[in-house]
Amino acid sequence: MPERPFTLAVIVGSTREGRFAPVVANWFAAHAGRRDDVVVDVIDLDEVRPYELRAGSEEMETYAKRVGAADAFVVITPEYNHSFPAPLKHAIDLLHQQWQAKPVGFVSYGGVSGGLRAVEQLRLVFAELHATTVRETVSFPMAGNLFDEGGQLRDPQDADRAAVVLLDQLAWWAQALREAREARPYGS
Repeated sequence: MPERPFTLAVIVGSTREGRFAPVVANWFAAHAGRRDDVVVDVIDLDEVRPYELRAGSEEMETYAKRVGAADAFVVITPEYNHSFPAPLKHAIDLLHQQWQAKPVGFVSYGGVSGGLRAVEQLRLVFAELHATTVRETVSFPMAGNLFDEGGQLRDPQDADRAAVVLLDQLAWWAQALREAREARPYGS
């Protein structure tokens, strides 16, 4: 019997004007959307506006419900000054229980490091929230040179393979942790 699809929230972590994040997020969401075992929900922080969210507001409730409904996450993050964007940290910090006992993967982009320094810091943040980060990542060094004007990768072979491995790991963890949460609610 095939397992029911898991909900993957793709968090677009940059809100900076002129950001490259939508190009990377669109590529990844399209890649994930081709799988039968995934339902993709793209949560763009530029639309969520985390600094404007207030406790008890309809916008905050909507954001919390979308994160809470996800079985897994992929964070699309740039690397700004060897770290990740402040609005992303704020968006993560607004919630707690909604992240717990769920897997998190990363797709990063940036200069020479491809955003991997931001990813390493995000791993620490999610560990504190009792989330499980997966080992594999997709990383785009000098990302602006890798995509064409239409948002397509010029040479997709390596990135496509990395995305498959990342999604396979997330699928395993998402199914396993969802079953565990359903059998016994997680408590911190």
